[in-house]
Amino acid sequence: MSSVKNIKLPIGLCLLSLAISDVYAQDTSKSEKTQEIEEVIVLGSRKPGRTAVDMPVPVDSLAAETLRQTGQTEVGRMLQSVAPSFNFSSSSISDGTDALRPATLRGLGPDQTLVLINGKRRHTSALIHVNTSVGRGTSGVDMNAVPGAAIKRIEVLRDGAAAQYGSDAIAGVINIVLSDEPEAGRVAVSYGEYSEGDGETLNIDLSKGIPLGDRGFVNATLNYRDRGSTNRAGLSGQCQYLAGCDANNDGTGSADPDGIDEASDPREATFPRRNFRIGDADSEQFAVILNSAYQLKSGELYGFMTYSDRESTSAGFYRRANQAGNNPTLADGEAFAPDGFLPLINTQIDDFSVNLGYSQEFADDLTMDVSYTIGWNDFAFFISNSVNASFVNDLRFNQGLSDADIRATASRSADAGELSLGLQTINFDFTKLLGPLSVAWGAELRRDDYEIKAGDEYSYADYDTDASGASLYASDASAGIQVFPGFQPGNELNESRDVWSLYVDTEYDISDAWLVSGALRYDNYDDFGGTLNFKLASSFRVNDMVTLRGAASTGFRAPSMQQQYFNNISTQFVSDGMGGLSAQERGTFRNDSPVAQAIGIPELKEEESLNLSFGVVLEPSDSWTVSVDAYQIDIQDRIVLSGGLTSALGDPNLTAALNAAGASSAQFFLNGADTETGGVDIISTYSMTAGAGDLAISFAANFTETDVTKVFAGGGLATLNPSEVFSPQDIAIIEEWQPKDRINLSFNYSLERFTAVLAFNRYGEYTVCEGSCNSSSNRQTFGAKILTDINLSYRLQDDLTFNFGGNNIFDETPDKNVIGQSRAGTIADASGNVFVSSPGVFQYSRRSAPFGFNGAYFFAGLTYDF
Repeated sequence: MSSVKNIKLPIGLCLLSLAISDVYAQDTSKSEKTQEIEEVIVLGSRKPGRTAVDMPVPVDSLAAETLRQTGQTEVGRMLQSVAPSFNFSSSSISDGTDALRPATLRGLGPDQTLVLINGKRRHTSALIHVNTSVGRGTSGVDMNAVPGAAIKRIEVLRDGAAAQYGSDAIAGVINIVLSDEPEAGRVAVSYGEYSEGDGETLNIDLSKGIPLGDRGFVNATLNYRDRGSTNRAGLSGQCQYLAGCDANNDGTGSADPDGIDEASDPREATFPRRNFRIGDADSEQFAVILNSAYQLKSGELYGFMTYSDRESTSAGFYRRANQAGNNPTLADGEAFAPDGFLPLINTQIDDFSVNLGYSQEFADDLTMDVSYTIGWNDFAFFISNSVNASFVNDLRFNQGLSDADIRATASRSADAGELSLGLQTINFDFTKLLGPLSVAWGAELRRDDYEIKAGDEYSYADYDTDASGASLYASDASAGIQVFPGFQPGNELNESRDVWSLYVDTEYDISDAWLVSGALRYDNYDDFGGTLNFKLASSFRVNDMVTLRGAASTGFRAPSMQQQYFNNISTQFVSDGMGGLSAQERGTFRNDSPVAQAIGIPELKEEESLNLSFGVVLEPSDSWTVSVDAYQIDIQDRIVLSGGLTSALGDPNLTAALNAAGASSAQFFLNGADTETGGVDIISTYSMTAGAGDLAISFAANFTETDVTKVFAGGGLATLNPSEVFSPQDIAIIEEWQPKDRINLSFNYSLERFTAVLAFNRYGEYTVCEGSCNSSSNRQTFGAKILTDINLSYRLQDDLTFNFGGNNIFDETPDKNVIGQSRAGTIADASGNVFVSSPGVFQYSRRSAPFGFNGAYFFAGLTYDF
């Protein structure tokens, strides 16, 4: 993206060099220390040396080995396996969401968790989830852009922290700490696949620490991951060809009175009925991560770089030969694609970030840290195995091409455009110890950039209608490339905004047993204004076994750049009110668009939150720790994506605007809901000697529930019933589409060269609904499931380790899907022999699957340390 990739790096480096030169101008002789002391820095506190046990709020520190032992190859799945408050839901046939899953904390939205890399704010993905899935209307960080091999640990702060870190830290903060190993290296290779024989995954890691004399290091990680697609589609029970499948042979496909269609085209009996692809996308990723630090005469110069390139391929709805609007009929009586086609969405995600900083400790317990960070995420769409159906009509009726020439001329692929998001931050952070009082203060300058680039004309153009939208020919076919019409020139934009922030963060040890802390932060956005937030927290050690802790804070989340500016028209499959799905050309319009202005859509403002938490930490012995933390998170003016507004609402301005935009429905981002989230986190760790080996037992659980307490529509929508703007399904996505509880129990046993890890993951009930969400025909509750994972490793030599195991080894899947089905039916040949009978292609819910629906996965790997 031009505005971001003209990096403005010189500006950041100039500011950084000015700060460094100013530091060098000072007398630093007193800052030299005769002894270096290793300090543990934990997320949530700016006081050097603070540990997780000292904290007044819950912080998990998940070591790299713990993450690796899950057997997962994606960081999102690793976190989900060991941190029950973290969810990484799957969906299918959901455009870009197939390639980038939404990650959530405590059941809130992906954009209500702040992610840091080495303590620095991480940019989010350029993608915004606009389809009907968990996280609809939000954008989050791509949790898989940084490979697990590059990570030293992941810290998870399970408490509101906007007063400390700024926007988005409502549910909590995740800090990915990169490996700082100065010399050692590792090569790791693993391969696995699902019990169904698909989803083959090859993962290769190479990491090496490179010393820079005795004063610094560079730690480098290379990762290659190649994951094959999975397919759990059911059979298609609909007729495919133009001759139809019914007794009257009228081509409508209506069923006989006995419910069995009779195929009039003999090709129906041999047609491959598993013609959908429902499961994980094909995915190939290459990543490079660098982390470095160098001790200068006074102070330390540090930095990191992350880069990943991921190419994914997922599928849309199959276009049948008898769908003339999608697959036009030619003069020979056959469809353009005689057997139909499965359109493919190919995405390329390029993710890059660079950080450069300087820190120094002074003799009077003053520290300074100045840094510059820039990052961006590019999300490009390329559609293949598809066609612009309106262009086929143009070739036939306007250009007069023969059928053969039409099939040879009409392109089956198109560049559908690109989304880009960038983030730049300059941070000035200081800490000062004044006896038992620790004071931190600082400032942040930030720039957000967002860009949409149009696709090829062929990807979006309508070739068989005139300027007024009237059909040019007897039959009218769909415009744009099938499955994902490209971004149009009218969608193109290049927007930016500036943010500046000031904060102060204090901690006071009243006694050895009692800690109190407070933080105050002011953030000013040039698009919606400023916001001031506070946090108060305290912990009190009652005795050697019991510590009480609690916190109260306000928070906020600024409207993301995607929510402010994203706009396009896409094909979405929505409930048809009769238990099935129908295609709809739904436009997402920015709030300053002509469509939005015509019906008075209000400008977006920030979300506001109030967080309350109280917990107890028990330490019955040196080897046993238990923590229980209850929390309440109230959010006002939550930004949501409206339901599809159509001309059926009777608003003439909306009808006119939709016609002008070429969309059958419109959706907008609104401050449209207030929510309340409450829950409890429980974590227990215990270690013991078991025979000649060591056993570590970990229990972790999260119980959470979110309620939408109020829905509203302001501006020109105020006269509508809020349920018409924010549908029952939209409410259900927030309240019900994620598990109410998650429980993890794991056993880690090590004996000399042998290590065994056994883990049980329970995913609680969740409910998915379609359409009006008001009956058993459109609501389904999926029962709790327990997944069993095992990972066995043996050190063949001091430097060589072999491991094998499985995730979900007993092949658990979600309950079979009974709502929102598509392509159901029973068909027989002319002799009455039934050759297909299917309840539909969605064996499992495509909307939400907390642990996916692929089944058992088995793997083996080899690790060489050097």
